[in-house]
Amino acid sequence: MGLNSSIKLTDEDIVRLVQSGNIEIFGEIVNRYEEKIKRYGRKFLSGTEDIEDIVQDTFIKAYENIQEFDAKRRFSSWLYRIAHNEFINALKKQKKKPLSIFELDTILPYHFEKEMQQEMDRGEIIKALDKCLDNLDLKYREPIILYYLEGLDYKEIADVLRIPISTVGIRLKRGKNKIKFIYNKLIHKTYE
Repeated sequence: MGLNSSIKLTDEDIVRLVQSGNIEIFGEIVNRYEEKIKRYGRKFLSGTEDIEDIVQDTFIKAYENIQEFDAKRRFSSWLYRIAHNEFINALKKQKKKPLSIFELDTILPYHFEKEMQQEMDRGEIIKALDKCLDNLDLKYREPIILYYLEGLDYKEIADVLRIPISTVGIRLKRGKNKIKFIYNKLIHKTYE
């Protein structure tokens, strides 16, 4: 089976093929997830070379452990868990503060955004929100990134972070509230 026909296959189908010996088709997994994992990595690290190395390590680790993957589960959650561990380990080694880039409207409700735009332009708001996310505890930052930026659902986030689904909802809500609080402090500090 060639790569062209693999586009119609689910990730789990591709994994089953790799597990049964069709190693070439693993390239389709890389094609599907490389940019997503890089984007996820930019929430942890700022160095492009570091991110690319860790993304490569993520795929190597996934390939090496593909036989242990249970194809009845969601592959994306399993892969994000590997990436998550790799980026956290890199953060610990480098002891750098993570860099975060996200869109304003994913975190702030429209009416709150409109009020803030009266005081600041969009670029300043996004910089301020990046600072907020950088100052947010990792336990709140990760679910926000996975949900709002990577589009994972609660179950997938729970699998990646190895926490109960109910905890995902709590951390998302608390994380958004903390971002709003930090954001308000930054705004008032900027304009005092």
